[in-house]
Amino acid sequence: MKGIYSLLFGAALGASSIFIHSFYPPIGLVVSLVATGMGIWATGRLWGKRAYKFIAAIAWALVVLRAGFPGLNDEYLVQGDTIGVSLINFGFIAIVIAIISPL
Repeated sequence: MKGIYSLLFGAALGASSIFIHSFYPPIGLVVSLVATGMGIWATGRLWGKRAYKFIAAIAWALVVLRAGFPGLNDEYLVQGDTIGVSLINFGFIAIVIAIISPL
């Protein structure tokens, strides 16, 4: 059950970071990255294992990377501009830092 909650929380973090990152360009990206790092860290802190951080991180990555592909009408939620590429690159760095940090 904890794994399912971690999966859902990681997907919710990914969806929220997609919608927040382009809201107010420099500030939205920073808020999105900080929330991603703190959310992944908090998942491991809440359940007490690093494995739940990995589950949440994988769910975040699947949601964010899927948003970078075109949808049914060729729309992109994460565009290939500076803000979108920064979300993907720095988001993975934030996830690695959150996973490495102690419980």
